[in-house]
Amino acid sequence: MIGLMQDWPLLCHKILDYAAIQHGGREIVSRSVEGPIVRTTYAQARARALKVAQRLERAGFSEGDRIATMAWNTANHLEAWYGINGIGAVYHTLNPRLFPEQIAWIMNHAEDKALFVDLTFLPLAEKIVPQVPTIRQVVVFTDAAHMPQTSLANAIAYEEWLKEADGDFAWKTLDENAACGMCYTSGTTGDPKGVVYSHRSNVLHALIASTPNAMGISARDVVMPVVPMFHANAWGLAQSAPMVGSKLVMPGGRMDGEAIWELLDGEKVSFTAAVPTVWLMLLQYLEQTGKALPHLKRVVIGGSACPRAMTEKFEKNYDVEVVHAWGMTEMSPLGSLCTMKPDYAGLTGEARLDIAQKQGFAPFGVEMKVTDDDDVEHPWDGRTFGRLKVRGPAVARAYYGGAGADQFDEDGWFDTGDVAHIDPHGYMQITDRAKDVIKSGGEWISTIDLENLAVGHPDVAEAAAIGIAHPKWDERPLLVVVRKEGRQTTKEELLEFFAGKIAKWWMPDDVVFVDQIPHTATGKIQKTTLRDQFRDYRLPTA
Repeated sequence: MIGLMQDWPLLCHKILDYAAIQHGGREIVSRSVEGPIVRTTYAQARARALKVAQRLERAGFSEGDRIATMAWNTANHLEAWYGINGIGAVYHTLNPRLFPEQIAWIMNHAEDKALFVDLTFLPLAEKIVPQVPTIRQVVVFTDAAHMPQTSLANAIAYEEWLKEADGDFAWKTLDENAACGMCYTSGTTGDPKGVVYSHRSNVLHALIASTPNAMGISARDVVMPVVPMFHANAWGLAQSAPMVGSKLVMPGGRMDGEAIWELLDGEKVSFTAAVPTVWLMLLQYLEQTGKALPHLKRVVIGGSACPRAMTEKFEKNYDVEVVHAWGMTEMSPLGSLCTMKPDYAGLTGEARLDIAQKQGFAPFGVEMKVTDDDDVEHPWDGRTFGRLKVRGPAVARAYYGGAGADQFDEDGWFDTGDVAHIDPHGYMQITDRAKDVIKSGGEWISTIDLENLAVGHPDVAEAAAIGIAHPKWDERPLLVVVRKEGRQTTKEELLEFFAGKIAKWWMPDDVVFVDQIPHTATGKIQKTTLRDQFRDYRLPTA
């Protein structure tokens, strides 16, 4: 027997339709690349998105065409996304922090037909676009007055381009399983891999993300996605915020502590999300200036492990709840969030921080398990760790072009490449990437735990732990540390700080101080580069 309910396809442009109908006057505030703060509304964003769709169709673009974007978080970028989806085309976010050669490779692999680009990245586009023969049009997010001279013959200012459309357009009728977005993994090992989102997966992910056990945003929130839209849909906030009618604050290209604080304070932001490096800059700015965060209620921190000291500062000094999250481009990206179940709701102080360090539990829509190398499932005991595998309606089932097929099994499970354990209440904790874990004497040492502990020292700005070859133990930990400006902590002081906080055999065999630690284009510590840098390093215990 089949249910007698309507077939109402889950399509991304319906999110913007809903926002315009139910929350049409709600603001979208952007820090423009040109400088000024620009204010628009969901109703106006929908009207302009219809013009984008109409203009794309008139230019000969159609369903399935990949339309690249290389831009900051602004209302223009948001409305372009929905306009691209409205004709059945596929927005393809490009990470401008990658090497130009990588970006050109990705664009050619995706066969991008057009590029929407911010002024900031126009010089980069001038180097890359000539290497991508499929590109027919470049649209620069600016107006005629700010449009610079460019070597790109097919470039036009966004506002001039839009003038050729009146917005009298109807969204295309599409299958909800049609592709709507593409995002490539950062490619720290091998070539980047393309993840292709469907309309259905993005809408379901937005619903999942907005539930109280996840991000829990509503029309009463002012939401600022500091995490860029080129990082897996700004962690879904580009869809979930309009879906629930939150006021949106788009920070543009300024990511320094002062600029972030100005928007948090001036726009009365209640919810925000970004990687730890952004919040490190904000917290340093707050400490230097004595400023506060009177409006901010919750901050989601993911992308890499959130240091315990960071959680403690936000909660103790500024009364801001930290939600530690984990996910991947392949998961759209949310996989788990550390909101508190009743089992842990009464915890305070150090006991609560112990739980907050975990990446949290999977919301409805994400199945999760931990296995050994033979796919034997481990118990949820909070101790036994192994390979973390996931599946669900917003989890990739393959990469574009068939790369990386060994990460997907016949039952739909995706091997994340992370090593983790899950406690009896369902809270998952990442202990490492499978390729980063230190294997010492047949046992595993978590580099994440060592790094989080090191960053808790008052003189440490950043730390990375890597395994160094050892003649007896196979590998032993080396701690690479960046001191805070003006601080002169020593190896002995750091190791004394570690004493009693970890098992003795986890203690780093040596500490090296550096001026900076290399990062990937997504802000994560680049362990491959560090391992190359210290390949010939000899530990004092060797």
